[in-house]
Amino acid sequence: MTRAEQAREYFKQGYACSQAVALAFADVAGVDEATIAKTMLPFGGGLGRLRLTCGAVSGMAAAYGMVACKAENTPENKKAAYADVQKMCARFSSENGSLICAELLSGQNLSVTVGGEAEPRTSEYYKKRPCAELVYHAAQILEEELKGKGLV
Repeated sequence: MTRAEQAREYFKQGYACSQAVALAFADVAGVDEATIAKTMLPFGGGLGRLRLTCGAVSGMAAAYGMVACKAENTPENKKAAYADVQKMCARFSSENGSLICAELLSGQNLSVTVGGEAEPRTSEYYKKRPCAELVYHAAQILEEELKGKGLV
């Protein structure tokens, strides 16, 4: 199973989009799943269900940081990390139409709500929402980036 497939499965198990992507890289990040799950939870739904940056994209960036970034706080390390994240985000946006949760959902003719309760994960939910595939795609982009660096 690829990491992208693992991420989609985590999402289908009820994890938030942000959690699902990051959890698929827990082993190479060297971070336990419980820590990733609780750290990434607030980024779901476009940051706390505010429908801002897609949670799958946030999970992609966070997992990238856990796996590929150096701990030293130097301008060079920041520049390299930002460039890689910008490249991955540009690809995600180009292939999906946006980085913004509300735009990704409204493109599916869904009513987009901010805050409130999340919908139950039913078969109907998965039929009308692109989230499982966005999670898959974010994890796929990240896996390809990390493979290119010899990190997975």
